[in-house]
Amino acid sequence: MNPDHRLPYSEVLRVNEIGAGVTRRLVPDEAARTRIVKALDLASLTRLESEITVAPAHIGWTLSGWVRAEAEQVCGITLEPLPTTVNERFSVALVEEADVSPEVEVTLEDDSPDVIEEGRIDLGQYAVEQFALALDPFPRKPGAEFVQPEEPAEISPFAVLKQLRAAQDGKS
Repeated sequence: MNPDHRLPYSEVLRVNEIGAGVTRRLVPDEAARTRIVKALDLASLTRLESEITVAPAHIGWTLSGWVRAEAEQVCGITLEPLPTTVNERFSVALVEEADVSPEVEVTLEDDSPDVIEEGRIDLGQYAVEQFALALDPFPRKPGAEFVQPEEPAEISPFAVLKQLRAAQDGKS
């Protein structure tokens, strides 16, 4: 079941379920894989599985695990399916909203922890995010090269006038 219909795959873990640590194995069903294909603009996704552990850390929690997938991306040049295999490990620091200082400035290079909102951690969303991060952002089949089409020769306004005059002379 997908509690948040805006997300392609959602499996929620509540903070009060973590205790000393919890591990979940995630395998989206066919409907969820179809939504993931659409969300990530893939040709197909035959397998996606992930195992995620959430455990207490010095401050907050650590979410870690792996994601494995068999998919087909679309070649950016030929538009043909391009087989892709993902087998990645990941680790993300988590803190609750109350533990975040309002003075903290977040930048793109910042590796600050993710903030848990409303006491919920969406493990499915993390699995899809880590899968997406492992994909090639510019997939290209081996040997495929982009060839710039020739620019049309610039037509001078005088050449256009000459053609019009020739057409006029031909009618008379």
